[in-house]
Amino acid sequence: MWIISFWIFPVISACMWIAMLAAMLGSWCVQGNPIYSSMEPGQTIAYISDVGAQGLKPLFITGSVITVVFLDLSFIAERWLRHAGQLVPNKGLLDKACAIGSIFFSIAGAVGLILLSIFDTVHHSRLHGGFLAMFLVAYLVSAILICVEYLRIGIFYRSHHRVLLASFWIKAVFVVIEIALAIAFGICGWHRPQHRNAAAVLEWVIALVFTFYVLSFVIDLLPAVRTRKHVPQGEKRIGSAHSEQSNMVYEEPLTQNSAGPNADMSAGYYRDGPPQHF
Repeated sequence: MWIISFWIFPVISACMWIAMLAAMLGSWCVQGNPIYSSMEPGQTIAYISDVGAQGLKPLFITGSVITVVFLDLSFIAERWLRHAGQLVPNKGLLDKACAIGSIFFSIAGAVGLILLSIFDTVHHSRLHGGFLAMFLVAYLVSAILICVEYLRIGIFYRSHHRVLLASFWIKAVFVVIEIALAIAFGICGWHRPQHRNAAAVLEWVIALVFTFYVLSFVIDLLPAVRTRKHVPQGEKRIGSAHSEQSNMVYEEPLTQNSAGPNADMSAGYYRDGPPQHF
């Protein structure tokens, strides 16, 4: 049975995020799909920001804060567990730099999401748009950096820890999908007013895909769980290395003649007396 550990951070983050989105979308549908004042002419599908700027603004702020706080705790926990040896450690300066950089950009993304939920699209439309771009770009850069880190570690520990490569592919797919969706969102939302509804749908999809990215950190943090039948990933690697060393057999050096173990090579003669000459 898995005990409660650091893997609970991304679970809390993802559950809060999806619950917030479901509550906001459900509220808009229950109200009869109203047209808010912040919506563009001809737009009939509300953005997440349109819903969040209305009566559900406290939920939008609270949900955003909880989501990014626990997500950033997942980043920090992953770095600490590798440093402590409960996950396989980094192998070089590039790995560590990518890990630290991913934490930095995840914090920047968290600040962006919190601020965009505070500065709503009704009263601060420009600030809201800037913080939205900050949120998306920062978390994408963070995901790219952590992909580089996992790729290098996964290649080095390829035979023992395939979970690293699996996590890398999940995050890499997320990066590709989110970049494609973000580009489409920008084209539909900022350059073609007649496609506002498509942009609104894309924004909801981007938010839902973000949920799976958050949950991918469960895969990263689970190997650090300690139970009676499970050894953390990093400690397992260290233990196997020690066992391999203890199982090594060291042979005594062979003598250069037939005298066997009684030979004293340093003295240059046999222990039973000087050699006989015939």
